[in-house]
Amino acid sequence: MSKSCSGEETFRTGIGQDSHRFLTSKQAKPLILGGILFEGLPGLSADSDGDVILHSICNAITSLTHVPILGQVAKDLCLKDGITDSAVYLGKALETLGDWQIEHVALSLEAKRPFLQPRIRAVREKIAELLGLKKEQVGLTATSGDGLTDFGCGKGIQCFCLLTVKRFQGVQ
Repeated sequence: MSKSCSGEETFRTGIGQDSHRFLTSKQAKPLILGGILFEGLPGLSADSDGDVILHSICNAITSLTHVPILGQVAKDLCLKDGITDSAVYLGKALETLGDWQIEHVALSLEAKRPFLQPRIRAVREKIAELLGLKKEQVGLTATSGDGLTDFGCGKGIQCFCLLTVKRFQGVQ
């Protein structure tokens, strides 16, 4: 936590995590990561589209605002309204930030598949678009973890998010 000369808090950092298993081929739905479609791979087990990247950002926002978007809010949107697009959940999470604006988002994905390197730029650009940021404010790394976890063995995908926010200038 950082404070201004007046003693007002100016920066905060939130952390979020999400993970889901891959569906079997009999339960086919598309794989969506960071709002981007990855064709040729099974989707992730979830009521929603299972976008672990967007879910981890929602959870990082929740760690800052204490409003559990992936709890009842997303459940209501998904089960009652049929909305499974995680970008909608992210929009609801962003509404809870109030006087805080996102300065930087750092994401770390663990998965054996998909091989993310060729699509990192596209995912960063999409996340920047969804968050209203410049792509330089979005960092994304990916690792297989050398097969040491279920994610590194190809059973699912895990994502961690570190989010830095700053209070709007002039807001007391």
